[in-house]
Amino acid sequence: MNQVSSRGFPVTAWSLVCGLGSDLGTAMEALKKGEPRFSSPPPETPFKTVCGTVPAEIAHLDGDLAVYDSRNNRFLKQALLPLQGAVEGARERWGASRVGICMGSSTASMDEIEKAYARYAIDGVTLDGFDVLMSGSAHGMVKVLRALTGFEGPVSIVSNACASGGKTFASAKRWIEADLVDAVLVGGADSLCQTTLRGFRSLALLSEGPTRPFSEKRNGIHIGEGAALALLERTGEGPRLLGTGEGSDAHHMTTPDPEGRGAQAVMQKALLDGGREASDVGHVNAHGTGTAFNDAMEAKAIRTVFGDSLDPLVVSTKGYVGHTLGAAGAVEAIFAIESLMGGWVPASAGADPLDPSIGIHVPTKTCDIALNAVLSNSFAFGGSNVCLLFGAPE
Repeated sequence: MNQVSSRGFPVTAWSLVCGLGSDLGTAMEALKKGEPRFSSPPPETPFKTVCGTVPAEIAHLDGDLAVYDSRNNRFLKQALLPLQGAVEGARERWGASRVGICMGSSTASMDEIEKAYARYAIDGVTLDGFDVLMSGSAHGMVKVLRALTGFEGPVSIVSNACASGGKTFASAKRWIEADLVDAVLVGGADSLCQTTLRGFRSLALLSEGPTRPFSEKRNGIHIGEGAALALLERTGEGPRLLGTGEGSDAHHMTTPDPEGRGAQAVMQKALLDGGREASDVGHVNAHGTGTAFNDAMEAKAIRTVFGDSLDPLVVSTKGYVGHTLGAAGAVEAIFAIESLMGGWVPASAGADPLDPSIGIHVPTKTCDIALNAVLSNSFAFGGSNVCLLFGAPE
């Protein structure tokens, strides 16, 4: 068996596509400047809200991949473009069969299914060439990524609602520890669709305007879209995935445990798994949906984990890009990694004026700070939670 590092595994490359931009550099420039981006919802949306829509037109899949063409899969190809050198390097180092793919998604290409059904409902005719498995499911995600990367190791789709993208990091870490693989391409993707927009509105969780995490004026989420990819390897250079914590408190199908016990547990598990103390962590990328119950319970969990003497900077980046659902855990992990590597923490957009009852340090301006370790939280329906602990490069 290959030796497993006691200090986690390096994230050797990463990329994303989101409402702040169709490439990492553009997105991070906006994040550091504290400039969120909002857009109108799709025209068929019958109520008022805003969205975090990917701003650029992304090229369609063509050639042999045309059968898998969807907005969601286009995001994946776009996110993969700057990683081609890292992908080739991993394939050469480890061999194609020793590199896996683990992706998270909530609805995948549901918008393609919606379009096909809308046509069928009118005249009973199926859209030409539409195949639900090819164009409308998570099946297409791994098919596209396998074709574009040449990776031949195990593949998996994680669909644990809003924790999906974060849980791929935890799965990949276990795969490497179990010596199934030597590297894993992880991440997530979700595109805007009416199923999620109308679904969250039916739960009275959707805001008419931008989400305002940890603000006393918060009143719900707004939905975003995008994709994020990262390459986790057994050895190499880069920030390290030190520890992961997963749990399922099963408090309620859609409402978090108000005491935050599930959130607290996964943060403590991540610290224990990574061999770090809470005092090592200077920044928490919070799940921070901007709903009354979620923000209150997460703040309570953070206060419990860190105590009265520690004061990490707690930011929800959903105020910039919206809730990207199955991609959120991966998108926000990359935001956390960028903070760790760059020595800065973004303002928590929309948080001002802060809810005075929150009791955690939520910056409303970008802060320069040296960081040794960061946490990234993702909490999902049903209490399916995950926390990722990243550390500075060795």
